Amino acid sequence: MTARDEVDRIVAAWRRERPELDVEPLQVLSRVSRLARHLDLARKQAFAASDLESWEFDVLSALRRAGKPYELSPKALLQQTLVSSGTMTNRIDRLTTRELVERRTDPNDGRSIRVRMTVEGRVRVDRAMDALMVNEEALLQRLSRADQEKLAGLLRTLSTDFDDEAGEL
Repeated sequence: MTARDEVDRIVAAWRRERPELDVEPLQVLSRVSRLARHLDLARKQAFAASDLESWEFDVLSALRRAGKPYELSPKALLQQTLVSSGTMTNRIDRLTTRELVERRTDPNDGRSIRVRMTVEGRVRVDRAMDALMVNEEALLQRLSRADQEKLAGLLRTLSTDFDDEAGEL
């Protein structure tokens, strides 16, 4: 028998109080919600160690994943971070002020700009990513690699429709 957790106690209480109600979704989604809180804390700690906010990491990591010269259009950044254009403009302004990115004229279209990560931005996002992987590995330490792969597959199946909907926003 596996150990019982707080969700087991919550589900048992709902079953007692509302026996006519199917509370089975709580078995999965309440645990996902609780894990999300732990993940959020682990991420905040990893980013704070590099003096980054979560949103700064999101933008810088999108640029880092783009590869050299670590540059994207604002539109590409919007698509990867799922924020409004006004929010992205504000974020680029703030990252520029902190000298973590710079705006450059697009060489192929003088009317457009590109956002390029600075060396300092790359140093910080790499340091944050290293810390993040340590923190996330600690969260998953109770699961074997095979179980992690199974869980990733199940969550992928569950989230595919949500990812498709987010792309339509």
